[in-house]
Amino acid sequence: MIKNKLAVIGKDVSKSTSPQIHAFIASRLNLSVEYNKISIREDKFEDEIDALLAAYDGVNVTIPYKLSVIAHLKNIEGDAKIFGAVNTVNCKTLTGDNTDGLGFTLMLKNNGVDVCGKEALVLGAGGAGRSVAKKLADSGASVYVYDKNAENALALEKEFNGVHALDTVSDKSYFLIVNATGVGMHKTEGISPVGENLLGLCAVAVDLIYVPEKSEFLKVAERLGTKIINGKAMLFYQAYYADCIFFGLQPDEEQAKKLFTEYCEVVK
Repeated sequence: MIKNKLAVIGKDVSKSTSPQIHAFIASRLNLSVEYNKISIREDKFEDEIDALLAAYDGVNVTIPYKLSVIAHLKNIEGDAKIFGAVNTVNCKTLTGDNTDGLGFTLMLKNNGVDVCGKEALVLGAGGAGRSVAKKLADSGASVYVYDKNAENALALEKEFNGVHALDTVSDKSYFLIVNATGVGMHKTEGISPVGENLLGLCAVAVDLIYVPEKSEFLKVAERLGTKIINGKAMLFYQAYYADCIFFGLQPDEEQAKKLFTEYCEVVK
């Protein structure tokens, strides 16, 4: 069996669980993979990315390179065309796709969260934030986006129907609030991007961070009685969809859900 060489690339992927997730999925689907973690400093990205893409069969791209990797690809397909951000690259064809939105949507579905007709706040308008905002709007939500760089949020408002940019975040009642900023991990661990006044007004709080399992954002929300969801399921589902792209498989939601349930039992 040919072993496919895969990797996750980001500024700091030292704590990434992507290798074990992809190894688990591969084992259950009878695939053979070698999966590595590659951290690249921002000032080295442009110098190193082409060689890395040439050395692998496929890569997953994470913070903060989901937009900057596009200039190094030949084709953009699927949700990547809509989001303008890539998290999955077939290195054999230098084709970029994006499975973040699919993973996020399936995570909400499997947690019984229906956003249709409701208001949602997305914190962060980067690669993941763009995906989340578009999928929420597609699901019938009125989406409000805040980013410390106001131009990023305004760009989403102009691109996507149902998405509105915010200059500031006020203590307003939203059905759903999503942290897509990355605040709460690595050097910002223990910090929440918003305070308890806002979190206490929301029904559901989702943090795309999966390490730590309960970010400060989720700890505060849980203490206030808000339903919490961390990014572990989204990470798994987007990895599942990425593997379907790498290996030319037809995605199956029930299969993905079953695999995630099994994975959670294995990594307890």
